[in-house]
Amino acid sequence: MIHWLKTPNNLELAKYIDCYWFLEKLPNAEGHNDYPKLNPDPATHLILTLPRQSFLYKSDKGITQMEGCHWLHPHGKTYELDHSRPVACIGIKFHVGALYSLPGLNALQGKTSQAVVDTIQAASFDNINFDDRQLNDKNQVNADTLLTLARKFPDNCAEILDNLCLPWLLNSHGDNHSELTRKVLPLLAKIAINKLGDTLFCSQRTLERSFLRVTGLTLKQCQSMNRLEAILEFLYQREQSDIDWVDIAYQFGFSDQPHLIRYLKKQLGLTPQDYALQRGFTIDVYGGVDSL
Repeated sequence: MIHWLKTPNNLELAKYIDCYWFLEKLPNAEGHNDYPKLNPDPATHLILTLPRQSFLYKSDKGITQMEGCHWLHPHGKTYELDHSRPVACIGIKFHVGALYSLPGLNALQGKTSQAVVDTIQAASFDNINFDDRQLNDKNQVNADTLLTLARKFPDNCAEILDNLCLPWLLNSHGDNHSELTRKVLPLLAKIAINKLGDTLFCSQRTLERSFLRVTGLTLKQCQSMNRLEAILEFLYQREQSDIDWVDIAYQFGFSDQPHLIRYLKKQLGLTPQDYALQRGFTIDVYGGVDSL
């Protein structure tokens, strides 16, 4: 099994793209969970892969099956993935709400002005708004060559992804809504939601409306997803015998342990003890490559 995560080398591009990641599950991988779970995520991922690569996303709302490249938009539900067969893909993880400011990508929102959530959309590699200069020679850059590079030369792959994504950066068009959202995102883990308006010198109503327009999520939904990811990262680094649920409850801002139990059961469909025993989410299966 091969996997890695790289941040963009271009600092301006890093304003919109959180990271690039690569995942490959080889045939007959030993000790591998064939059906890992994907936790709720407020960010959009662009999945780059071969046209015939199959993906299956199962939730309590049904099953979505995709082949080839696709967009995985912010989702507030847990997906079960089917990795019973070999899989290889590259992901571009955008910052929360980034697509709103990037031409060609905000069109994915459709006819409404609000961002798309809980949706998986097909994409064609040749039709993605990549840098035409990089795609003039179809034999030079395509999904197959990118995957080959990802296996052997991760740094080179990340550099090419930087170059391919530059058009989105060069034509970005931030407005008051996106600027306000960018300011509030790092504050969600530090300041109570009802205090954010005062902190940013605007009305709470204005803040809520701008954030929903740009991200498709409420402040509370985004905060909850971010907190869940932080908890899973914390638990991933610890053995079951080292976990103190009372301490975790207070560390992550829950009023008490029952509050934490209710939260995790709602988000993951599991009690804390059951999760600690099963460790069946992508972060557990793939060693910290988050939100695959």
